[in-house]
Amino acid sequence: MNKRLFGLIGLIFVLMGALILSGCGSNLGSENNGDKVVVTTTIGQIGDAVKNIGGEHVEVQSLMGPGVDPHLYKAKQSDIGKLQEADIIFYSGLHLEGKMLEIFEKMNEEKPTYAIADSIPKDQLRKDVLDKTATDPHVWFDIDLWKIALEQVRDGLIKQDPENKEDYIKNTEKYFAELDKLKDYASSELAKVPEEQRVLVTAHDAFNYFGAKYNLQVMGLQGLSTDAEYGLADVQNLVDTLVERNIKAVFVESSISEKSINAVIEGANNKGHKVTIGGELFSDAMGKEGTEEGTYIGMYRHNVETIVNALK
Repeated sequence: MNKRLFGLIGLIFVLMGALILSGCGSNLGSENNGDKVVVTTTIGQIGDAVKNIGGEHVEVQSLMGPGVDPHLYKAKQSDIGKLQEADIIFYSGLHLEGKMLEIFEKMNEEKPTYAIADSIPKDQLRKDVLDKTATDPHVWFDIDLWKIALEQVRDGLIKQDPENKEDYIKNTEKYFAELDKLKDYASSELAKVPEEQRVLVTAHDAFNYFGAKYNLQVMGLQGLSTDAEYGLADVQNLVDTLVERNIKAVFVESSISEKSINAVIEGANNKGHKVTIGGELFSDAMGKEGTEEGTYIGMYRHNVETIVNALK
């Protein structure tokens, strides 16, 4: 029996062991966590909201950390274990986590699994300019819509843990009041940007809700998903706009390679128009845990301040 065959047999045993462990994990839940509700989320924006709404009654783990692109994310074996260990699962929906939909459908047969953004009225959702059948999933950039989605978190936790209903309601009211203050802050800060400079150029169309909320024209090189392709014509069209409107700054995103934006900057420079990177924005992912940008409110404030400082 050669080494290659031995290696194959070893790999089979490792995979079998992982499957057994993840299967056992499905029986863990809150029993081994001091009666806390074990919650698994996809993106950090949802995870942070669950921590604020659930407070001391929840234990939260998010599958996608800083710099992770949810559009392209594929579940790992360790993720399956986390999903099976959870008492309840919250994900965004609207095809944000497009490569995990079958997994969530399967999980929903076993435990409460909520696509929270699906609760937003369809007439309040934005469509792709080029593809009217595609819905923009980046709803967390409109705080009012995000609050509607987060009501699903509150209601899901209450249904799972009715004994602590009053705490979930109070925590939600407190968190929503903080979000309202954040919205007011964003409005007052972005009003400082002159009308002619209110153009936000990024790698992909993640900021359309944000732009609509605060009267910014948003232009992305790629479409709603980073899975979309872009070509030379897309780069050239964006370059022409930068030159014609004398736009001096574009922005990179923490979860996307700078390659596409650098192509736009180079194209503008070739036409004698100097464009700089105005800063890094958080779009599909938040900052590192333990930092201000690792929270939803901190991430949002960072984006506002970065945009204002670069464009005003």
